Amino acid sequence: MKIGLVLPLSEYPSGQPSYAQIRSLALQAEDSGFDSLWVFDHLLFRGDDGTSEGIWESWTVLAALAEATERVELGSLVTCTAFRNPAVLAKMAVTLDEVSRGRLILGLGSGWHVPEFEAFGVPFDHRVDRFEEALQIIVPLLRTGRADFTGRHHWVRSGELRPRGPRPGGPPVLVAAHRPRMMALAARYADLWNSCWFGSPSGAVEVLSRVRESCLREGRDPATLGVTLGVNVSVEGEDGRGGEAPPGADVLTGSPREVARGLRRYEALGVSHLVLNLNPHHGEAQSRLRAALRRYRAGARPTTEKVNQ
Repeated sequence: MKIGLVLPLSEYPSGQPSYAQIRSLALQAEDSGFDSLWVFDHLLFRGDDGTSEGIWESWTVLAALAEATERVELGSLVTCTAFRNPAVLAKMAVTLDEVSRGRLILGLGSGWHVPEFEAFGVPFDHRVDRFEEALQIIVPLLRTGRADFTGRHHWVRSGELRPRGPRPGGPPVLVAAHRPRMMALAARYADLWNSCWFGSPSGAVEVLSRVRESCLREGRDPATLGVTLGVNVSVEGEDGRGGEAPPGADVLTGSPREVARGLRRYEALGVSHLVLNLNPHHGEAQSRLRAALRRYRAGARPTTEKVNQ
C-alpha cells in the first residue's frame, strides 16, 4: 500500500506557511520515503461568523514542487473543477505531468465550501451537473487528446491537447466521492476513488462497501478502481507527548507502533493508497510519522496495543 502525505497550504492551525516551509516539508517527506505528496485546492475558508482563513493556490504550488522533488507522486486532493475551465484544466494537467516527469495524480471533485465560491464569483448551482460535464471533457482529452462536447454548462469544439505529455493516456484521474451520484461518476470515469477523512480503520468499512457496490451497478469490476482514503493522523513521541489532534476529528493516533498497526489494518481492507493528514504539520510531527511509516514498511506484527478510536 502506498502512503502519501498532505502538505500544509493554509493558515490553520499554525499560521500561514511560506513556500520555503512547504518546500522544506516536501523534501523531508520525500527523503523519509513517503510515496506521494498532496495539496488541497481551495481559494478561501470563511466561517459562519465571517472570519476568513487564507490558503495558497494549489496548482502554482504543485508546479513548484514538481521541480523541487524528484521521486514522489504529486496529487491534488482534490481540484475543484468549478474553479477552472475543464479543457484548460486538462491542459494544465498534462503540462504539470511533463514538468514532474509523469508523477501527477489528477484528483477531481465538485467543491463544497459555498463562501469561497461566492468570494471568487464562481457559480455553485447545479454543482454535480457541472462536475459530470467537466469529466466528459477532461477524461477524453487526457485519454485520447481530443474531445467534442456540448452541455448545459460546458462545451468544447474540436478540443485538442498538443503536446500530449509524457504518458500516452495522461495522468491517472482520481475522483473524490461519498454520495451515490458522485460514486457512480467515479466508477464510470476514474482510475482512482477517494473519500476523506477517517481515523479508525473501522470507520471506512461502510464506505468501501458502497463504492464497490457502485462499481457493480455501473458494470465495472471493483478491482479495476484504485481505492484511496484520506486519514487524519497524529503520532506520539517516545516520551508520550505530541499526538496533537484537532477537536472533534476522527484521528488515527498513538505511538509509532500503534499507528503502523492502524496502517496495516487499512491495507487489510483493500486500500491501495492512503493519504495522511497531519494537523498541525511541522518538521517534528512529520519525523514522528516517519517512525510509524518505517515500522509499517518493516512489517512489524500487531501487538495487544490498541489504536485510539
